[in-house]
Amino acid sequence: MITISLCMIVKNEEAVLARALSSVREVVDEIVIADTGSEDRTAEIAASFGARVEPFEWIDDFAAARNFSFSHAKMDYILWLDADDYVEPQDAERLLELKRTLDPSIWRVTMPYVLSRGADGEPLSSLRRNRIVRRDRGFRWIGAVHEYLDASGPHLDADAAVQHGKDKAYTDRNLRIYRQRRERGEAFSVRDLYYYANELKDHGIHDEAAIHYETMLRTGEGWVEDNLQACMKLAACYEALGQPELRLQSALRALAYDKPRPEGCCAIGNALFDSGSYGIAAYWYEQALKADWPSTMGLSDRTAGTWYPHLQLCLCYDRMGLYAKAHEHNEAALRLFPDHPSMLHNRAYFRQTHGLAGDGEAGEEIEEMKG
Repeated sequence: MITISLCMIVKNEEAVLARALSSVREVVDEIVIADTGSEDRTAEIAASFGARVEPFEWIDDFAAARNFSFSHAKMDYILWLDADDYVEPQDAERLLELKRTLDPSIWRVTMPYVLSRGADGEPLSSLRRNRIVRRDRGFRWIGAVHEYLDASGPHLDADAAVQHGKDKAYTDRNLRIYRQRRERGEAFSVRDLYYYANELKDHGIHDEAAIHYETMLRTGEGWVEDNLQACMKLAACYEALGQPELRLQSALRALAYDKPRPEGCCAIGNALFDSGSYGIAAYWYEQALKADWPSTMGLSDRTAGTWYPHLQLCLCYDRMGLYAKAHEHNEAALRLFPDHPSMLHNRAYFRQTHGLAGDGEAGEEIEEMKG
C-alpha cells in the first residue's frame, strides 16, 4: 500500500478547514499545512488533526507557497487540497481503494474537480486536475496566480472526485497581484494573459479583458481548452460592450479549435438569439443537444448540453409562433430541472395562453372537470 501526504496552503480558514481535513483523515498518512499568516483558529484546528503547521511568509506567489508545502512532505505520494475543498464519503472510499491498489509506476493521478451541482445533485461544472503525484518525481507548481501543477508521465484517471465548497467573498486579490506584476514589467506567459483577462472580465473591466483575450489567442500558443474558453469569454465581453457582431464572431471562433461542443454551440445560439435570428439560433441549440462531451482535463458546463438548450429552443420557437414545439422543449427542460422558476412560468403560460398541458397536467385538468 502506498502512503500519502496531504499538502495544503491556508490563511484564516477556521470556517472550513475541519471539513476538508475530516473528509480525508482516513485516507492520508500525514498532513502538512503551510500557513501564510492566519490570525484566527486555523493553526489550532490543523493541529487538532495532527497536522504539521509550517509558517510561510506570503510573497504574492501561490506556486511558491504550494512548492513550500510539497517540500515538507515525506510520504510516497502527495495529495493537495484547498481549504474550501472536501471529499464525499463515497469518494474517500474510492481513494482508500486506490491507495491499496495503485501501481507505483503511476506518477500522477487525475481526479474530477466538481465546481457546482444541479438540482438533481449531478455535477454541472467540473474539470480534471492532477491531484495526487509521486513525491520523488519532484513536480513543481508554476504561476504566481492561478497556479498549476506541472506534472507529466504515466497517469491514472480516477473516479474519486473533489468537491469545491467556496464560501468566502470574491476579492480583487488576484487582480491586484497581476497589476503589480505588470507595473514591475514582468513578462506574462500565454497562460498569464488568459487568467489576467479572466480577472479583468470578472471585475467588469470588459474592454481591457477583451484586449488580453485577443492578445492571448493571437499568440497561437495557448492550450486548446483555454483557447476555447477564451473565445466564449471574449464573446461575453463584447456582449457587455454592446458589440453584437464581434460577439458572434468570437463565439464562432471556437470552431477553429475543436469540433462543436455544447458550450460553444450555446454561445453561438445566444448571440444569434439576441440579434433576433431565432431560426438560426435554434439550429445551434439543437447542435448543443447533439454534441458529444469530449474527454478532457478542461472545464465543462453540463447545463449547456442538458436543460439550457431546451429552454432556449422553447424561447426560439415561441418567438417563431411554433407554440407546440416550444412547449415540447419547455417540458423536456423541466424533466431535467423540475423546479426551475422560468420553466414553470413557461408551463403556466402555455397552458393559459395556448391550451397546452404540461407533463401530468392533462390528468389533473380532467379530474377537475369531473369534479
